[in-house]
Amino acid sequence: MADFILAHDGAIRLSFFFAILIVMAVWEILAPRRPLKTSKTLRWYSNLGLVFINTLALRILLPIQAVGVALLAQSRGWGLFNNLQLAYGLEIILAVVLLDFVIYLQHAVFHFIPLFWRLHRVHHTDLDFDVTTGIRFHPVEILLSMGIKMVAVITLGPSPLAVILFEILLNATSMFNHGNVRLPNSIDRALRLFVVTPEMHRVHHSVLIKEYNSNFGFNLPWWDRLLGTYRAQPQAGHEAMTIGLALSRDHNALTLPRLLILPFLWKS
Repeated sequence: MADFILAHDGAIRLSFFFAILIVMAVWEILAPRRPLKTSKTLRWYSNLGLVFINTLALRILLPIQAVGVALLAQSRGWGLFNNLQLAYGLEIILAVVLLDFVIYLQHAVFHFIPLFWRLHRVHHTDLDFDVTTGIRFHPVEILLSMGIKMVAVITLGPSPLAVILFEILLNATSMFNHGNVRLPNSIDRALRLFVVTPEMHRVHHSVLIKEYNSNFGFNLPWWDRLLGTYRAQPQAGHEAMTIGLALSRDHNALTLPRLLILPFLWKS
């Protein structure tokens, strides 16, 4: 099974991407959490356009990426897990958890260091919150994020299978926890003990600084609780909270070309 996954890595990840995107999009139609306030057509064109550009940029500029680095590290004996004798299943679980912690730290850094925030604010300029918000990232941020993951893979030495599973989980949970979907409170309370839910992550997209500087987790919710960045609910409540950034409120100006140049403008 592991050999099959490695041989068909790209096709498997692409299949999961489209499957989860479709499931979440249908769920949003059947049970929306909040009414959308801006043009869905414009937003989806911009958000999916960024996905296309990001995929192209990664293929051209970083063709080896994290899985390739894991294969290289494995062949050279680099990294923590390549020098420990752990059960294969335990190693995969630990690797996924540690890689998720790296992404949590990266997310927090991208909020608090102004140069990186210039890139990451593209994600936060979305004036609505749905499945495509979870894939709305500037190409330079995506390249930097992949670079950070590659360094983490060299340091940790996880198996290539662990890296593939982590990439699938990260992409899947990002689309899930950005979903404009309604969950019963009891289910949300139970789920957010193990995974970041839409109710938890929506707080992070509030226009209020104290709220968008909280709930940095994408996959596992534990880091926010352990490190004091967890906020259970938005101040105004989920129905009344304002999504986006205070200085970027014109949705007609948030076109794909504008999002690409946004980090290089002095004002957002």
